Amino acid sequence: MTKWWLVRAGDSNELIPEWKKKNVVSIGWADLGNPQKYNSREAFLQKAHKIYEEEKPGRRVMWASQVWRFSHEITIGDRIVTYIKDIREYMVGVVTENYEYNPSLISDYYPNVVHVEWKEKQVPRDYLSEKAKNSLGSISTVFRVDDWGHEFDLLLQGKPMIDSSISDEEEADSIIDDLVEKSLTMVQDKIDNLGHWEMQLLVSGLLQGMGYNVDEMKKGPDGGVDILAYKDAFGFEHPIIKVQVKHRKASSSAPEIQQLLGANPFNANGLFVSTGGFTSQAISVAKQNNVKLLDLEDLAKLIVSWYDKMPNETRSLIPLQKVYLPE
Repeated sequence: MTKWWLVRAGDSNELIPEWKKKNVVSIGWADLGNPQKYNSREAFLQKAHKIYEEEKPGRRVMWASQVWRFSHEITIGDRIVTYIKDIREYMVGVVTENYEYNPSLISDYYPNVVHVEWKEKQVPRDYLSEKAKNSLGSISTVFRVDDWGHEFDLLLQGKPMIDSSISDEEEADSIIDDLVEKSLTMVQDKIDNLGHWEMQLLVSGLLQGMGYNVDEMKKGPDGGVDILAYKDAFGFEHPIIKVQVKHRKASSSAPEIQQLLGANPFNANGLFVSTGGFTSQAISVAKQNNVKLLDLEDLAKLIVSWYDKMPNETRSLIPLQKVYLPE
């Protein structure tokens, strides 16, 4: 099977003219030296850890892995795709020679080189399927795009794309839904890694973001209430909310719901947060007594919804980055 690769042409496409002129594709990370001098990927990764010791470990691995993939996995006959930003078209070429380390061909900043015969015809981005366009948007410099090779082949041959039963709008909605779901799962992972006291601070900060004043109970024996929340500054105005926070793998039980109900203040509403979820009996007791239950998934959704209004010290527990998606 033909391998298809997308290789980015620098930060602002500055490499495109030289690539076309010399029929090559090239990438950087010159500090790593010639990858062909290393007997294994692991040895090359060790070099990256040493050279880029001030960078995060994951970033070092990603950079070195891309150079290793470029130098060892791209072979004659593979297809190379690169995106020309200003005209919104993809340039496609066929690999004609295997990798070489050549600091003088393009520049000493981009010494990793593969020879390519670039096709004269280019593929407009707008002609690709919505799913292909989104998949081709990876932040990596070198990555496989085999799934979309057939689309490039058809368009290079001047053949129309086969209509899909799913419209571009529906496909875009599906991709966005998938991104949102994945991001919520990542938020859940961050929450799950907090300690119990941090979890209590997180719930307290969420309530503050929602407009409540809060009193946090001191560390010590579990008395059934971890947080008291109320709307007015003195706590006189109803409703008052008493909150219990359980941060563990085990599900919270009906007796624990009863413990919250029986704790002071007796006339307060109940909110029970359990990252381990709830037993069926606990859910039944909560419904009968109007206790609101939040599991890890529900908590993550609320955190995302109210994140901008939460205190800075609370947001620092799970730093999140805002991403804008098309409607």
